[in-house]
Amino acid sequence: MFVSGIMAQQSALRVWTDRQASTRIAIPELSHLLRYENDGPQQLNAFRYEQLTTGPTVPTKEHLEAIPGRLGAVLLELPLRDAGYLLPTWDELQAFSAAARERGVPLHLDGARLWESQPYLGHSLAEIADLADSVYVSFYKGLGGLAGAVLAGPEDVVEEARRWRTRHGGTLFTMAPYALSALRGLRTLLPRMGEFHERALALAEAFGDLGFRVFPNPPHTNAFRVFIDRPADVVNERILLSIERDGIALLSPVSPGEMPGTSWAEFSVGAGTLQWEIEEAAQALAGLLGDRS
Repeated sequence: MFVSGIMAQQSALRVWTDRQASTRIAIPELSHLLRYENDGPQQLNAFRYEQLTTGPTVPTKEHLEAIPGRLGAVLLELPLRDAGYLLPTWDELQAFSAAARERGVPLHLDGARLWESQPYLGHSLAEIADLADSVYVSFYKGLGGLAGAVLAGPEDVVEEARRWRTRHGGTLFTMAPYALSALRGLRTLLPRMGEFHERALALAEAFGDLGFRVFPNPPHTNAFRVFIDRPADVVNERILLSIERDGIALLSPVSPGEMPGTSWAEFSVGAGTLQWEIEEAAQALAGLLGDRS
């Protein structure tokens, strides 16, 4: 167990790259490691990245085969969050795993939202994890824990990663509160991931019927992107006014879109969302983003 996924993944990749005698890691351009970690993996562990894909594209075995030379590891993020929570098909994931193993490159899964990916992939979490050499999972996202992550893999790899956890300053006196909150999420929320995905499918369809663009359509997980023909500052002001008036956050803060005057937001389905009827939620979103002043 680690205090954060950032530390867990750096530790795992450090073990694999040391064993492979190569700091080159094949990774999607939209990976969390490249976009949200302040260049930490490179600064702390001297990793060198080879981009599997650019933009909102799910890596395939062909992308891996196109990278020449020796690799220390290859990383897949399931789902690829910054591409709209995109997932490969089960056959594509199997083929990618086989290509990595044939090449002798350790495959690491960034499974921060692996729980949410299982319904779409249609196989058990154990079967998904069996395709990789190491897997990281998060406890504070879809499972609602306080914080914390777990790294799974061969015993000798985990033992070595545990030493890197200490070297990174991540061995705390106790992690009991994090572990207890994680167990609660595993018991109460993990069994509902299929339910959350089904509601995401229904809501994406309802939003589309009201004229909103969603991506991917249909969603691969319990989350997807909603595209809005209004500037981000206008939408964010409306979100704040709605929170002040009703005490409900209908959307997370939106980001500017690629086209001027547009924006987009992530819509994630959880236990709270299921308290709303589909039509009720769709009309609430339409009311928030409609033509009212």
